[in-house]
Amino acid sequence: MISFVMCSFSSYEGESLLHLLNSIQRELKLARLSDESLPHKIWLKQQLSIGVNDVTRVLERMPPLHGSLSSPTESSNAKMSPLHLQAILIATDCNPRSLTKHLPSLASSRGVSVIFVKDKKGGSFKLGEIVNLKTAMAIGVKARGNAINKVIAEILGDKDIVGP
Repeated sequence: MISFVMCSFSSYEGESLLHLLNSIQRELKLARLSDESLPHKIWLKQQLSIGVNDVTRVLERMPPLHGSLSSPTESSNAKMSPLHLQAILIATDCNPRSLTKHLPSLASSRGVSVIFVKDKKGGSFKLGEIVNLKTAMAIGVKARGNAINKVIAEILGDKDIVGP
């Protein structure tokens, strides 16, 4: 018997998108001010998984939910890293679409919430602003039990904040 746990898929655009991105940026800046022991890029990589390849790699290393189909390589990869993602943000304007098409199903199999960023001027540009890059098609928020995770939990309406 195969059972699946529902994970949330949210879509943000317009004012709600601006509010979401501003909240995340504000918490990143506040968290960074409280911890300036590492260079900014290294600190940012500890908080976020940036880019389609990095998000995919972290998701593949996470253990699948019970009852979901997984290959032997996925279960061996799951033993390698205790790192978990709380949510992933995906820009809907990426071209070609096949670059991010696999992320929602992979996230669902790992119980990770997905937030779609829709913007007429470019969701990938908006995501890039968060991480000080020109563009970003996908960003994963690592579950570390910090203020950033609290903001994402509020946005998603979660009661539990996952941490290490």
